Amino acid sequence: MTRNIDFKFEKLEDSLGYLLWQTTMSWQRQMNQALEKVALTHTQFVILAALGWLSRQADAVTQKEIAEHSNTDRMMVSKILRTLENKGLVDRKEHPVDTRAKLVTLTKQGLESLQAALQVKSDANNLYFKNLSDKEAFRHELVNLMERN
Repeated sequence: MTRNIDFKFEKLEDSLGYLLWQTTMSWQRQMNQALEKVALTHTQFVILAALGWLSRQADAVTQKEIAEHSNTDRMMVSKILRTLENKGLVDRKEHPVDTRAKLVTLTKQGLESLQAALQVKSDANNLYFKNLSDKEAFRHELVNLMERN
């Protein structure tokens, strides 16, 4: 048994990385559970929401743009969009100029599903973060981390 492993902290709770990982996993579990009401996983919701957000500014949205916007692996986005297409929530078609690209649009059912999911997600987030003492300061710190890393 190896007892002399140098973790650089006395308790797990002293590690910001450990706390972030555990919090993220807890939050994702609760988001997945809440989104079951609208038959979406959290990852499917993120991709659908990214498409919805980008669609507010452009008629044509590519899979690559969705991946970049959601900071998600392009192959995973492609697989998730295929699932969403099979559920009737999105349409995908070849790009008229770039044959390697696919254009993605929300279907009517996809738009309705996204609207319902946005409310479910908002309620779930409010419930999850209700005990934060200063939500604005927490949000500010998260933005700082994202911008500087």
